[in-house]
Amino acid sequence: MALNPYDLFDIRSLLTEEEQAVQDAVARFTDERVIPIIGDCFDKGEFPHHLIAEMAEMGLLGSSLPTEYGCAGMNAVSYGLICQELERGDSGIRSFASVQSSLCMYPIYAYGSEEQRKRWLPPMAKGEVIGCFGLTEPHGGSDPANMKTHAKRDGGDWLINGGKMWITNGNLANIAIVWAQTDDGINGFILEKGMPGFTAQVVHRKMSLRASVTSALFFDNVRVPEANRLASVKGLKGPLGCLTQARYGITWGPIGAAIDCLHTANEYAKSRILFGKPIASTQAVQLKLADMARRITLAQLLSLQLGRLKDAGKMQPTQVSLAKWNNVRMALDIAREARDILGGAGITTEYSPIRHALNLESVITYEGTETVHQLVVGRELTGINAF
Repeated sequence: MALNPYDLFDIRSLLTEEEQAVQDAVARFTDERVIPIIGDCFDKGEFPHHLIAEMAEMGLLGSSLPTEYGCAGMNAVSYGLICQELERGDSGIRSFASVQSSLCMYPIYAYGSEEQRKRWLPPMAKGEVIGCFGLTEPHGGSDPANMKTHAKRDGGDWLINGGKMWITNGNLANIAIVWAQTDDGINGFILEKGMPGFTAQVVHRKMSLRASVTSALFFDNVRVPEANRLASVKGLKGPLGCLTQARYGITWGPIGAAIDCLHTANEYAKSRILFGKPIASTQAVQLKLADMARRITLAQLLSLQLGRLKDAGKMQPTQVSLAKWNNVRMALDIAREARDILGGAGITTEYSPIRHALNLESVITYEGTETVHQLVVGRELTGINAF
């Protein structure tokens, strides 16, 4: 029996029937609704807004949260497969779902009040309310504790001043989960679109994640009621907990991008004739394709085990760092190799590898740079903090 060239170890057989059904549904969505349009969206620098309602209808927003809040109640492996199949289409589509699910809906569920959960989670699951996550600041980067945005009590309210940068979904969002310094440490707040003094500005001239909305957020004495504070968490534990959820999905997403690059390079190599034969018949190309398959297989096994650990309640942040570091680096290297196999054709968005490569330059940077995750693993090995 011939092996699946994009699943040489039959990892799909390790999935439950429900997990397979989730993967198949999202794969069809990506094949039919994302891939036919995403090259043009990237070229034009436009996010395909019309896909939000379709993703919501499929239960892809907040997929792992309980059904009592209108969510699908899927397990962690299913969420990972959602990320993998969405990013097989484009990192920008997966980023939208990741931010909505892991960085906005999750903190409301984990750190919010029951009133906040009932108010926000059902419409967010339906795609009627879009969220963004405000942590990164221009000067902060990998040091989120160096936070300048601050909130001060004013009667029964809070006044927030400062700004955030590189915010996915910023100009799409109806609400923003904003983290700010207070006299009592870092706190999270739900800011609503239209609050006086709260503005968002689209970031232009991007060469990466062009089919995604990236923004800067500004806060000028934004008055936020106490009812909008995420009162169940204080300090960096709050935003870092959200990032762990999102990074878990990111370990899966780039696998999809890598699979799409391998598929594109493989099909092109079999059809491209040079010196009277397809370039796929050369040792140089076959070695490259085989190495791509090897690295994808290892990444698939890594994320699947991580998902099983997460579902068992045993996942540790260091394990997420190792998988994010390995899998994004794997996908970026494969995208570049696939682009090379395509030759001159590889520099156009008619083929996906250059688009994936450009997107992955952002993915390898956001939610912890490659260096940060290497140092997290180094700290675990030595017991010494090198930050």
